Amino acid sequence: MKDFHGIIFAYNTFPELRELVKLRTAASLPFCGRYRLIDFPLSSMRNAGIFDVGVIVQRDYQSLLDHIGSGKPWDMSRRDAGLRMLPPFGLPEYHKGNYTGTIEALNAVSTYIENITSKYIVLMLGNMYANIDLYEPMQQHVRSGAEITAICAAHCVDGCRLRYVTGSDGRVGQMLIEPRDESRGVASLEAYIINRDTLLSLMQSCREQNLYRFHKDALSRYLNEGGRMDVYMHEGYSSIIRTVDSYYRANMDMLDSVNRRELFPASRPVRTKFREEVSTYYGEHSSSRNCLVADNCIIEGNIENCIVFSGARIGKGAKLRNCIIMRRCTVGPWSELNYVIADKGVVFSAGTTLTGSDKLPTVVPKGTEI
Repeated sequence: MKDFHGIIFAYNTFPELRELVKLRTAASLPFCGRYRLIDFPLSSMRNAGIFDVGVIVQRDYQSLLDHIGSGKPWDMSRRDAGLRMLPPFGLPEYHKGNYTGTIEALNAVSTYIENITSKYIVLMLGNMYANIDLYEPMQQHVRSGAEITAICAAHCVDGCRLRYVTGSDGRVGQMLIEPRDESRGVASLEAYIINRDTLLSLMQSCREQNLYRFHKDALSRYLNEGGRMDVYMHEGYSSIIRTVDSYYRANMDMLDSVNRRELFPASRPVRTKFREEVSTYYGEHSSSRNCLVADNCIIEGNIENCIVFSGARIGKGAKLRNCIIMRRCTVGPWSELNYVIADKGVVFSAGTTLTGSDKLPTVVPKGTEI
């Protein structure tokens, strides 16, 4: 839709993701056997007809750039506008640290936002794991006349740090930041549809007062001054990935067919970088139970409740349970792994035994040899 422009925040790494974000941002985390987290907000926008999208990055975004490229898988490779990577070209040279908050990230690309001609802007997190039908909240936003529409979830599996309390008219009356009582209000997915002029006004006001945070500074003041914010409820599966636990849990949830149907409905396909690869080979004595296995793998051992990315090699007699094995990993013969997240290119020698737990899975960094 020409009246809508998309912005995705892909600059966060989150220290709670530990080794998984040592060389990448959270938005580029591999997910569910063949995807990256950023595929989900990009696909949500593309399915709603938004083809002009800016992706705000800051550092360690080579992996992300390799994945999304020019945006062709999402039909965003266009002569005019389309998909654009937005490094911090608007920050002073002395600024070397991470963004203090979302408003600072927006002000770092303020000239880009000022040149947007669309009337409305859709803001989404690059580490949000949900397939949102954006067409509905976009239409609601236009009809309601609200300046901001917050996209919330009836049930957010993980990662919710913000809740909105609404009145009978559906308008937000109170914002709860990191609430202890999760029975009040609705969980925010930190995704918004906002009028362009309203966003620019919030950015300018915060810039003049040296404020950096979108929720604590900009939205809090906006609501206190009587600004109108409506809520749209997303009913499907949703999670915000900020910790190793939330990453592991969201992956394992996809082994449940009900969750997969919510996240991958036929009417709203999730697009990703396409790879032409051969089919997976299963050895004569191998077994696979309740697993998601990508193409181009060789499975000669036994896997149960696992997610295996393309190019993985599972040796003869190996036993894997409750594991996430990323691209081009090798598990040697007669190894035993349980509750392990193996990043790309990890090699486990023959006979390796490694065990974590469902609350604290063991993370093996990219390229490690054990």
